[in-house]
Amino acid sequence: MSTEENMALVRRFFRARAKADLDAMEKMMAPGFINHPLLQQPDRESYKRQVAEYVAAFSNVSLLIEDQVAAGDKVVSRFTGRGTHDQRELMGAAPTGREWISMAIVIHRISGGKIAEEWGVGTGPSELMGERLEQERIERERIQRELEVARSIQQASLPKEVPELEGWQISPYFQPAREVGGDFYDFFELEDGRVGVVVGDATGKGVPAALVVTATYSMLRAVAIVSGCSGLPGDGLGQLGTQGAFWEACAPRTTPCPCRLESHRPAY
Repeated sequence: MSTEENMALVRRFFRARAKADLDAMEKMMAPGFINHPLLQQPDRESYKRQVAEYVAAFSNVSLLIEDQVAAGDKVVSRFTGRGTHDQRELMGAAPTGREWISMAIVIHRISGGKIAEEWGVGTGPSELMGERLEQERIERERIQRELEVARSIQQASLPKEVPELEGWQISPYFQPAREVGGDFYDFFELEDGRVGVVVGDATGKGVPAALVVTATYSMLRAVAIVSGCSGLPGDGLGQLGTQGAFWEACAPRTTPCPCRLESHRPAY
């Protein structure tokens, strides 16, 4: 075949590749076709599978050959590929709906009127990696914002003031293992002059545990209002669902303080 025929073969091959026309590509590839990629497998089936995956992730796919030269059995092509990444995930990058432009230089070796080998380098992989890293950054920031909100909600549910009780010095300290956690405490002024203290730890850590704590805090407060704080949480902790919750009623001076432990199965 002449150099012009070799160049025409490569152009047809590129058109078929842009459409993911695997049957047409198959007819133009030599039985022993070898691709020379940086990461993918070199055989023809892996090559066709990669082409299909790329094209399936985009709409409005086009490929424009900017320059093409040939000598002997080699054809060198410089082209620009365009497409809208709006169909499916590709190499870990979710579809964004934006236009994707890549440039590449590819060398083909022609043997017996078929494409026998391909070497190529382009901007596509690096742009795809950049897109994936940007998505990961956005996701990390979203999670961080959610954790900050959860932490502020959790801290807002903790008592703002510590009750004063004769003979007692109460100094609470709260430090979650992560951004948010499952620990909590609260105080209840009882009708007989004592102060009820509840300390709990919801199963697990993080946002789910913080949600359980917030819900438990609200329910304890609701029960306290209904019962008038007469005996409260001790009898109701198990029903409210607080893992490892301690209820203690503290009296002034040296009056003994009964302590009660309630627990439950994991709520999530």
